[in-house]
Amino acid sequence: MSKHDVVIVGAGPAGSAAAIFCAQHGLRVALLEQSAVCRDRPGETLPPGIEPLLQQLGIAHEILQGSFIRHTGNWVQWGTERHFNAFGGEPDNPWRGFQIPRRLFDSLLLSQAQASGVSVVRPCRAKKVIRKDDSVIGVETDKGVFPCSYMIDASGGNGWLARQLALERLAFSPRLLAMYGYARGTSAVCDETPHIIADKDGWYWIAQIGADSYTWTRLNFDSRQPTNRQPPSAFEHLHDFSKIRGVDVTWRACRHCAGAGYFMVGDAASVIDPGASHGVLKAIMSGMMAAHAVVNLLDHPAHHRTIQQQYRHWLNSWFVRDMEKMRELYAAHQAPPRWLAVSHGPALIIQIDTCSAYGI
Repeated sequence: MSKHDVVIVGAGPAGSAAAIFCAQHGLRVALLEQSAVCRDRPGETLPPGIEPLLQQLGIAHEILQGSFIRHTGNWVQWGTERHFNAFGGEPDNPWRGFQIPRRLFDSLLLSQAQASGVSVVRPCRAKKVIRKDDSVIGVETDKGVFPCSYMIDASGGNGWLARQLALERLAFSPRLLAMYGYARGTSAVCDETPHIIADKDGWYWIAQIGADSYTWTRLNFDSRQPTNRQPPSAFEHLHDFSKIRGVDVTWRACRHCAGAGYFMVGDAASVIDPGASHGVLKAIMSGMMAAHAVVNLLDHPAHHRTIQQQYRHWLNSWFVRDMEKMRELYAAHQAPPRWLAVSHGPALIIQIDTCSAYGI
């Protein structure tokens, strides 16, 4: 096959955002996705202020004109009292987020990537990374070999490229598993405004994502205890419950999220549990930042070490900040997880490079 400027593995928000940005700057892009269709998955909430990114990616009009639920904040029940956590803004012009089914959001991004000139190949399973002189130069797939100048790994939490390159992924929590599902019906407590509800074992997130569609996510702090695989009691009257699925949300990061010939984006680079509430934003921003780095590298190849280092510092610093905020949030929980007491050593700035409390 002909050589591409960049090959991207994974067509979620991170991969599609990277593909669109690269195509907008005239690069030849191949976007490889192993799933034949866009699927339901967690991450239906878009925070306020994301509109400029959507505008830059070319999907703002579809989002703003769509009949999506807009919300001005979240209801939080972290202790005995419930309170409303508003996003901010003025009383007559509050900031508002979006509730958008991920299947639809991913489809919009993928369609925009194709319209931008990206070569989308699906279903296509990445099998092996190709290297020369320790630099990534392509991907071997079940649809053939895709040579490239740079590769972006947007494969998600399984960390395909990190495993291929035998890169260490440091864990900063014990194993955490988030369960999630969907249901249909009318008139639930979270209509138009998402809720996060704590209990003695962890928390539930519940939200309306369509006229008669709802989603829920459950996180238990202790994975050694039986995981609650039941929808929340607030959804007892709903119907058409989907199959309950789980996803590994152990806090973890690959310190070498950029290197010779590659960048990692979204959950492929680092994972924090969905209590952080901005996974899709992180995916989009990291995809666009990695794409920007690739554009700069192709224009200024002599600066490759500096550009890669800047990307690593930016993304790993974001992970550290998220982790510190999550530790503060969980310390205020009515039954804080015991593992919060584990020390992570002095000043956690890119000591993702040097310390980890847990090994995986």
